Amino acid sequence: MSTTQETLVKSFREYVNKLVTYSQAIAVLSWDLRTKAPRKGTEARSHVIGMLSGEHFKLATSPQMEEYLLALEEPAVFSTLDPILAKTVQECRKEFDRSKKLPADRYQEYVVLTATSGSVWEEARPKNDFAAFRPYLEKIVAFQQEFIGYWGYTGHKYNALLDMYEPGMTVAQLDPMFATLRAKTVDLVAAIAASPNQPDTSFLTKHYEPSEQEKFNRFIVEQIGYDFAAGRLDVSAHPFCTTFAPTDVRITTRFVPNDLRTALFGSIHETGHAIYEQNISMDLFGTPLCDGTSMGIHESQSRYWENMVGRSLPFWNHFYGALTKQFPTQLEGVSVESFYRAVNQVTPSLIRIEADEVTYNLHIMIRYELEKGLIEGSLAVEDLPHLWNEKMQEYLGVTPDSDANGCMQDVHWSEGLFGYFPTYSLGNVYAAQITNTLKKEISNYDELIASGQFAPIRSWLKENIHRHGKMKSPNELLQDITGELTNANYLVDYLEGKYKAIYQL
Repeated sequence: MSTTQETLVKSFREYVNKLVTYSQAIAVLSWDLRTKAPRKGTEARSHVIGMLSGEHFKLATSPQMEEYLLALEEPAVFSTLDPILAKTVQECRKEFDRSKKLPADRYQEYVVLTATSGSVWEEARPKNDFAAFRPYLEKIVAFQQEFIGYWGYTGHKYNALLDMYEPGMTVAQLDPMFATLRAKTVDLVAAIAASPNQPDTSFLTKHYEPSEQEKFNRFIVEQIGYDFAAGRLDVSAHPFCTTFAPTDVRITTRFVPNDLRTALFGSIHETGHAIYEQNISMDLFGTPLCDGTSMGIHESQSRYWENMVGRSLPFWNHFYGALTKQFPTQLEGVSVESFYRAVNQVTPSLIRIEADEVTYNLHIMIRYELEKGLIEGSLAVEDLPHLWNEKMQEYLGVTPDSDANGCMQDVHWSEGLFGYFPTYSLGNVYAAQITNTLKKEISNYDELIASGQFAPIRSWLKENIHRHGKMKSPNELLQDITGELTNANYLVDYLEGKYKAIYQL
């Protein structure tokens, strides 16, 4: 590499690092807005977030960035770049091409809108006030449609949004996958409902003091592998994980006094996300590659730890003693087997984040179908409450008692995260597929979990998934790990095997 090229590369690295620094500052402010900031500070904080996001947008789409990309993409230069730098150029090009099509003033207006909308949602949901939230959501949907017009799309309009969270995924791929899962799920749920072997869950809804829950949650997530020296656990209206660097990955949860499951499994879920982020190679820090490769792969890690580990019998054979010590009165006389069956109860529910493994994907299908309708313009935001309720009745046999427990229950739409929900089901599919390989390669897998020895499992996940960040695409990871691309049959087999045993079908 010539001196001129070395100067170019050095300057580009510094420019990209500046972009990443802006992103980290915005993330810190957004985390504070959702966890610690006073309500009266919402408007001022949203303005700051909008301004910084606007500056980030300008840097990412500047003539200077275009010059860097054109120079570095020259074949004679690109061939000399190390793999991380070459991938960074490709990621910056993708963001540049996508963002350059958006007017900067419209993008900044959109960022301010979503920052404000999130706080409006937080206040409107407890009041069951869809009318207060509706105008914000209408503007967000209008922005999504406007942006898709700038970006362009192939096939369905929704594909433009899917690609933001799961590169390469399309409606044409998702529709048949959901159709298969829907058919299998309906049959399994029907068989479970007809079983005389229903678990007793009464002890899970006794009073569990939030402060005591927090103690156990901190214990359990640390045992799994969450590094508190590189993170923290806080409370928010909706659990989430946010990352500033692999050395600073923060999670939140939500404590419900009369339900042990909500915070416990919510915390384990977010820990799955955090373990992924905490184990991305520091070689990628300061680049856009220091992140999970896709939302689907990210969700595979949270669902793996929450369900395939956290709701397994070997896991509770090890940790149940600690739990009963924390809550001796509530769990008096309850065996570990009874507890295991209870936390794996299958019953149609109103709230997605509290749904069991079997019915969970039905919740995602509802959101997916409504999102597609909003984006293609076949339904309006004002129709959401009654359409949501109709689909809940059709798919799950339950009708929400309020919009707070219906179409307002998730934070995602308030933040403009359209195209995100399908990645939850993809995460379930990926998790089952990856775990099938993991168990083949770690022969004493169940024994490790039953003894609380998670280090070998974390090492396997780090080596095969986490450390790569965005250096590998979702398809490349799946192909390298399992030898095949997305295959939902592993999830179907896992669910049928586990729940037929629990319900003695």
